[in-house]
Amino acid sequence: MRDTDLVIYWLRRDLRLSDNHALYEALVSGAQVLPVFIFDENILSKLDDPQDARVSFIHEQLSRLQALLKSYGTGIKSYYGDPEKIWVEILSTYEPKAVYANRDYEPLAISRDLAIQNLLYSKGVDFHLFKDQVIFEQGEIVKNDGKAYTVYTPYKNKWITRLEYDEMPLSRFASEDHLDKLLPSHYTLHTLAQIGFVKSANEFPSSIIAEDIIANYAATRDIPGLEMGTSHMGPHLRFGTISIRHLVSIAHASQDATYLSELIWREFFMMSLWHFPDMVNKAFYEKYDYIKWENDIEQFEAWCRGKTGYPLVDAGMRELNATGFMHNRVRMLTASFLCKHLLIDWRWGEAYFAQKLLDYDQSANVGNWQWAAGCGMDAAPYFRIFNPTLQLKKFDPELIYIRKWVPEFQDFDYPTPIVDHSWARDRALARYKSALLNR
Repeated sequence: MRDTDLVIYWLRRDLRLSDNHALYEALVSGAQVLPVFIFDENILSKLDDPQDARVSFIHEQLSRLQALLKSYGTGIKSYYGDPEKIWVEILSTYEPKAVYANRDYEPLAISRDLAIQNLLYSKGVDFHLFKDQVIFEQGEIVKNDGKAYTVYTPYKNKWITRLEYDEMPLSRFASEDHLDKLLPSHYTLHTLAQIGFVKSANEFPSSIIAEDIIANYAATRDIPGLEMGTSHMGPHLRFGTISIRHLVSIAHASQDATYLSELIWREFFMMSLWHFPDMVNKAFYEKYDYIKWENDIEQFEAWCRGKTGYPLVDAGMRELNATGFMHNRVRMLTASFLCKHLLIDWRWGEAYFAQKLLDYDQSANVGNWQWAAGCGMDAAPYFRIFNPTLQLKKFDPELIYIRKWVPEFQDFDYPTPIVDHSWARDRALARYKSALLNR
């Protein structure tokens, strides 16, 4: 018999109880709600570091939610394994009338959800997906002919126009007001040890954002030496511990539109990957896949370790390795340096960032790496090659950031540059021209 009084809410990239679209819809459905979380073995098994900070971050957030739900006499039921097999297990224990979740737009997530949907439908269980991690999704912001935008500015302009015409996308979903509809339970979460990990030593940023950071964002965002020059909201957006509607509402009300523009870039890349999933492995403009990369292993390892002899590049890589974070401006420089100074395939850098970034988001990572390499949509032209020395003079003139991460930069044993800037620039221009002119 189908239990018409039970639905399941599946947490994924939405680790919060407030302003949560799918959770809200489940709670007001008239049925009791069982929240579940699946530690996906397919993802976790690919992580080499047992102290992976992202796993600790997820576990910490789930533990916080579990503590909050305890006061309601309920909690999250966690599982570990392959999601499709886990859902077979869940359906052998419960007979819900529906499963509720927030939509994900990455290619592998879409494939996973399709498989789960087919499984649920075969058992007579509805699967409801909702828009939650973006303001506008899929075909909501497209050109007049229905095709996807491949240039950011017209996408942004239509995005803003639509928001100003109809602010409904910013309406909150007051899920926190209906938590008494959760199924009474006393579940305990899997421990980190049970899923093969140990607690990371990383410190995680607060999900509380000071509004003056957004108001002053244009003036502070390019200065890596400022401790709070950027919002540090990346991990919270990635794992849904903060509502995008909340952030956009603050940014939209601000006198400075710069931060809002960054949030729109996030959606531009996210929806670009949804429209063009091949971007994960292929250059958006196919002709760039014919570039003859050097792919020097020793130079790549020097870049990874922050030993290139260019202080700003090295500082960024060391910050990444130590904290899982890298300043936005420095991300552009380190990516450009790898692709153009060293002529190493952007996919190598994308994979390294995917391994290290606490706020790793596939669409933003792929989109920004293709932007830096010149091969993606609305990308920096191939002949735009950052000068690491000039970037240092412009954005860290007092060497605050450098002294923190490369304290030996003026010492005798600091490495000389692994490539000369002028020579590397000329080589990159010639290599790109050769590939592009012959296609």
